[in-house]
Amino acid sequence: MQTLLYGYGNLGRQDDGLGILLSQKLEVWVSEQGLLGFEFENNYQLNIEDAAAIASKDLVIFADASVEEIDDFCLSVVDGKKELSFTTHAASPGYIVQLCNKLFEKEPLVLLLHIKGYEWDFQEGLSERARENLDQALEYMKTLLEDRESILESRERLKLC
Repeated sequence: MQTLLYGYGNLGRQDDGLGILLSQKLEVWVSEQGLLGFEFENNYQLNIEDAAAIASKDLVIFADASVEEIDDFCLSVVDGKKELSFTTHAASPGYIVQLCNKLFEKEPLVLLLHIKGYEWDFQEGLSERARENLDQALEYMKTLLEDRESILESRERLKLC
């Protein structure tokens, strides 16, 4: 099962770096566990070129900091039918999925991991509450990714928003 974990955000804007930090920590964990079929990508934002990157995957998990009213973290399914936005500076996960479907006729299961953030000033380092949310999301994702094939069969294990 080919899986892409893609963290995005800005490490220089406090909690905005949550997605990248999660991806980096999971990459270390996957390496230590000797798990196969994983790729990792990190960037400030999603770009239209990412449609090609997800086309060959079975499972894609985008991870980003969230300002939403959630407790700590949650997952949403990205189907390319909602949240379709693109500017010259950024593309939404839904737009990337829509491009993948149209250009490559591929439909991987795409999830967005929302990790609650609180502070967004121009400085490095997470707020204490965001660090706690990152730790919780990391432990959840480790458990989920140990048996990722079951995600395709049943979504009951997902902590959906």
